[in-house]
Amino acid sequence: MAARKQLHLNAFLFACGHHGAAWRHPASQVERLTDIAYYEELAQTAERGCFDAVFFADGHSVRDPAAGGLWFLEPLTALSAMARATERIGLVTTVSSTFYTPFHAARMLASLDHISGGRAGWNVVTSMFDAEARNHGLEEMPPHDERYSRAAEFVDVALALWDSWDADALELDRGGVFADPAKVAPIHHRGKHFLVDGPLNVPRSPQGRPVLFQAGASEQGRDLAARCAEGIYAVAYDLESAQNYYRDVKRRIRGAGRDADAVTVMPGLVTYVGSTTEEAHRKKAELDALLPVEQSIAQLSLFTHQDCSEWELDAPVPDLPPLSEFTGPQGRYDTILRIIEKDRPTVRALLGTLAAGGGHCTMIGTPESIADDIERWFHGGGADGFNLMPPIYPDALTDFVDEVVPVLQKRGLFRTEYETATLREHLSSPPQ
Repeated sequence: MAARKQLHLNAFLFACGHHGAAWRHPASQVERLTDIAYYEELAQTAERGCFDAVFFADGHSVRDPAAGGLWFLEPLTALSAMARATERIGLVTTVSSTFYTPFHAARMLASLDHISGGRAGWNVVTSMFDAEARNHGLEEMPPHDERYSRAAEFVDVALALWDSWDADALELDRGGVFADPAKVAPIHHRGKHFLVDGPLNVPRSPQGRPVLFQAGASEQGRDLAARCAEGIYAVAYDLESAQNYYRDVKRRIRGAGRDADAVTVMPGLVTYVGSTTEEAHRKKAELDALLPVEQSIAQLSLFTHQDCSEWELDAPVPDLPPLSEFTGPQGRYDTILRIIEKDRPTVRALLGTLAAGGGHCTMIGTPESIADDIERWFHGGGADGFNLMPPIYPDALTDFVDEVVPVLQKRGLFRTEYETATLREHLSSPPQ
């Protein structure tokens, strides 16, 4: 009898939480953002809930220092420490193909895979903002098509470097042979963006290569995900948009000659869990009341490439240009357009929706009602799992692990214990 399909869960670790005002809440851990024990404890909580992985995004610039901490500890460094504080949970980090080189990234990620015993994952991004580019010797971000051309070649080179050591290359013969030279091969890559001889100076890691994730929503991002990703972080405000994305990206995966069922699609999910629906809404209202309007408007301006400073807070959102005319990060902008089309919100209401997760799916209710919604998305062709984005850490993660996960387990939707050791095995991807 075939095994029943299981839900996948990932915890997206982000400062004090994904709500823009989380750091201002009395229960936040804002004083601990440079304390590695804080992140280790979050990972241990997610591991107690049998999550597939924890995930760090990354950024390369400081936006508004007054608005609260975004990027503190460098993710690969932090995950290396967290590997020693956990046993089974996967450890995924963003590495930018615009600002790193393939050799550098391949070496660091292979090292994390060794340190963690086969639990490393790489979220491939091309980065977003000109302020980041100016910290890496560029006046502005390269054009969108160029960034994705570089990213595609970057991934190919990294894969070749990880494959430059055979699994049995190490002999460790004290009589004179450390590794078999015939099983350690240069890659001699000469491409448009990179010149890399190889081989990598780290032997083949436990997974062979870290698990590749991708989060692009543009045409090029979806094609890159279809070609190489084993997990996809998606943006979907409602089930209909999730289903449309899911069908499209699975079609592209099959078109790339790959098994679509082996690629895990995980939309972002913000949850407010209460013993009653009223309690859950009170938790959201507490955070929303702390949201600074001026900074939220500035963030909305950043997301939409519009000057929103004169918009009337309690009036409907003004008309925005169509997606086809937008030159910035398209996934977030498309989500904002979707929220406006579906809900017709005032500017103030839009700020509240975007405050936690930037327009990702939000579920507010009891453990049972949230499990109902998760099951509806899972069985309704909208998701293989979710990239959980707790509005405030650690409380919202603990609520989900202690209250929602047991309901999912009771329904047979989610594992009750780890039966595998590596991240790729957790995701049930084919062996490499």
